[in-house]
Amino acid sequence: MFFAMNRFRIAIGHEEAFEAIWKGRESSLAEMPGFQSFHLLRGDTNTEEGFTLFASHSIWASKDDFVAWTKSENFRAAHKNATENKAIYLGPPKFEGFSAVEGA
Repeated sequence: MFFAMNRFRIAIGHEEAFEAIWKGRESSLAEMPGFQSFHLLRGDTNTEEGFTLFASHSIWASKDDFVAWTKSENFRAAHKNATENKAIYLGPPKFEGFSAVEGA
């Protein structure tokens, strides 16, 4: 099992717009081999640095399944508008991938 996560720093006041982007996006994840689930998580707001933390979290049967998705036409279609709405993002997302520890 492979967990793929992106952390986003969203400018304070743009949280609802960011959530709307995710809720309204066209997604074909369910069509991809090995895809199991997706969640968008909202974290704390850091008023000193001016952002609210969000994380996207998807679960795949294997890292190979996830990598195949990132090389697919479905991935390109899902991210075709990624450069829009730059004002809400404070920097690029930070990707983190984790494999499940068997038996733990």
